[in-house]
Amino acid sequence: MRTALFLAGFVALAVAETWFEERFDDDGWKERWIQSKHKSDYGEYKVTAGKFYGDKEADKGLQTSQDAKFYARAAKFPGKHTNAGKDLVVQFSVKHEQNIDCGGGYAKLMSSDADLEDFHGETPYNIMFGPDICGPGTKKVHVIFGYQGKNLLIKKDIRCKDDEFTHVYTLIVKSDNTYEVLIDGEKVESGELEADWDFLPPKKIKDPDSKKPDDWVDSEMMDDPEDSKPEDWDKPEHIPDPDAKKPEDWDDDMDGEWEPPMIDNPEYKGEWKPRQIKNPDYKGPWIHPEIDNPEYVPGAGDELYKFADIGAIGFDLWQVKSGTIFDNIYVGDSPDEAKELRDSTWGANKDAEKKMKEEQDEAERKKMEEEEKARKEKEDAEEKKDDDEEEEEADDEESKEDVKDEL
Repeated sequence: MRTALFLAGFVALAVAETWFEERFDDDGWKERWIQSKHKSDYGEYKVTAGKFYGDKEADKGLQTSQDAKFYARAAKFPGKHTNAGKDLVVQFSVKHEQNIDCGGGYAKLMSSDADLEDFHGETPYNIMFGPDICGPGTKKVHVIFGYQGKNLLIKKDIRCKDDEFTHVYTLIVKSDNTYEVLIDGEKVESGELEADWDFLPPKKIKDPDSKKPDDWVDSEMMDDPEDSKPEDWDKPEHIPDPDAKKPEDWDDDMDGEWEPPMIDNPEYKGEWKPRQIKNPDYKGPWIHPEIDNPEYVPGAGDELYKFADIGAIGFDLWQVKSGTIFDNIYVGDSPDEAKELRDSTWGANKDAEKKMKEEQDEAERKKMEEEEKARKEKEDAEEKKDDDEEEEEADDEESKEDVKDEL
């Protein structure tokens, strides 16, 4: 029995496959990650652990290094892959240590024949996944599928992390047409592909042969036909100020005919409207009847998840303030292997990273306090010097006056 269980576990492990993994832990990253030549002024990526980290070597990643720049760099997989009949897992870490105000942090999964030297914003992709921040209004996780020449956006709003620490983003697309989005290993969204993206035409459409009847009344309330405007209703909104008086120095020839200033009329009642009563002919809101959509084919969505060619990944971004670090990229078919990578990297170092950042913040706070104290002491010393000089000048003047009095 134990042998059978061992063999079953061995088979399960053998089936799982990592298609691409990158930790940026050697000097060969520049050869693996091709710099696009589509534009001549792309920002430069560098490999570093940044200003604070949990492990200086293990936390090295690909960092944007120039402000207000587009970035485009990508890498090919060792081979061409498909997720047919298996899960697809895309995972990587993002660290906005610059406290990003506007910029992307997403990756694009592409086919094996993508021209990486011409990689740019219009390059076709299978999936675009990851965080995007721009001001207080945009703090989302993109999950966009390239499908039949269109880029389909998820219908749900997934909020991304917007602090300065490292976070891990995971997308799992399952062979049963469902998906999960994880941040730091916690599920933040899930559902069905057909429901949350417009892959297929809707199952139901409004009946084109139906229209609201001409005599359909959908106004619940109506004007009371027996209500009429009171005779004393119409009063002007503004009237001349009765307390105003013509200035004594007013010259009609020079200044024109004097008119009192206008003030709000306390008797003004506004626009008259008849009171509302229940409409006896009200039938409720008209609902357009629906019919089966002839363009919808049952079963057409059975393999929405499937990509025939997956073979490259890249970061095509715009950043106003640079400093984002990407690391520990995993693409494959095993959520378990992705979890193992996440736990052994981010999971092992996140507490130390936070501690180092807190220590740096505390040191900076103390430095600012000391600088403020020194500035205040300098101001006080200068003020005292000025006071002493003024007092000395006053004493000199007093001495001179005393000498004059004696003479």
